[in-house]
Amino acid sequence: MSKVVDKFLTYVKIDTQSDEESTTFPSTEKQKDLARLLVKELTEMGAADVKMDEKYGYVYATIPSTLKDKEKKVPVIGFIAHMDTSPAVSGKDVKPRIVENYDGRDILLNQEKGIILPVKENPELQDYVGKSLIVTDGTTLLGADDKAGVAEIMTMAETLLKSPEIEHGTIRIAFTPDEEVGSGVDYFDVPGFGADFAYTVDGGALGELEYENFNAAGARLHVHGYSVHPGSAKNKMLNAILLAQEFQNLLPVHENPASTEGYEGFYHLEKFSGVVESAVADYIIRDHSREKFEQKKAYFKDAAALMNLKYGREVLTVEMTDSYYNMKEKIYPENAHLIDTAVKAMEMAEVTPVISPIRGGTDGARLSFMGLPCPNLCTGGMNYHGRFEYVCIESMEKCVEIILNIISLYAGC
Repeated sequence: MSKVVDKFLTYVKIDTQSDEESTTFPSTEKQKDLARLLVKELTEMGAADVKMDEKYGYVYATIPSTLKDKEKKVPVIGFIAHMDTSPAVSGKDVKPRIVENYDGRDILLNQEKGIILPVKENPELQDYVGKSLIVTDGTTLLGADDKAGVAEIMTMAETLLKSPEIEHGTIRIAFTPDEEVGSGVDYFDVPGFGADFAYTVDGGALGELEYENFNAAGARLHVHGYSVHPGSAKNKMLNAILLAQEFQNLLPVHENPASTEGYEGFYHLEKFSGVVESAVADYIIRDHSREKFEQKKAYFKDAAALMNLKYGREVLTVEMTDSYYNMKEKIYPENAHLIDTAVKAMEMAEVTPVISPIRGGTDGARLSFMGLPCPNLCTGGMNYHGRFEYVCIESMEKCVEIILNIISLYAGC
């Protein structure tokens, strides 16, 4: 079994699921279980400056430079992955299984429960015929998002630390909590990290390279109804549930996740609760274009104002907060070398680069606006946040090779 697979299988068995309802940071203490293991492994393999932030759960470490020419100036490169798994599906008691020499047919995940990973709904499986896949037992997610990234960075670290003859500059690595709930870098120590730039290793299929992501905001709509007995409600009752429905109908019908792709933005109603008297609706607003993003936010507020005008009272109030912005603003043109180098590193590994926009966000998006330019590299994982998640072993091994190639290119070796 290769190093990266061995590490990955160890990490996914540790439950690190984050909690979007939590008011603490990290949102779950169990994320620190993996953090402590990583600290132990990094220390044992000889990394320097190994540290866990006991309060917040971050892990930091250094792979010291091995350059023979001490006067040579090379950048300090960072590599970052997150330790938590999505709240969407349980990450407890993960039972990974290796499917060797995949034959291109449906994969039986759980015979007892009759759970199958079907090719019909996952046609990309055909790209992995003859390769080895790690799958779940169909009752939990796998955790390749982002423990594949963690395993790949750890494998890179061990490779370099055990091979001092490989020349490279100073490498900084970090592992973060709570990325899946949008707060992964709230307390990240950018100055202490000390990298000139970094890569998050948190993408999907082999070859993915991402430096564009959504601009994102969260909006909470408070709906103020008026409840009276339905038998005498004419011209008096204002049903908050129906008011929320009316507001939703004011939003562009095709600007929702189910009708958009690529660079197209959307409004997404992700949570609703209410009774006649009052209701609350939580939305996320997304667009790659900053201009269209601002227009979407304004339209949302204008729709609420229109309804208030219609009813002659404040039936709707809006709370809106920006979450993150498109990191392309911080990558191009000033830091275009990050993409050029990653493309060359992939080509050296005989991997075809696939540059595409992220229809979401990463820790790297926020870090880029905190002064650490940080595009996103692939991990080899697929079907994130669900029980049909899987990862290709050969892809993980190639991802390690790509990271090592990036380091070599920046060292000029």
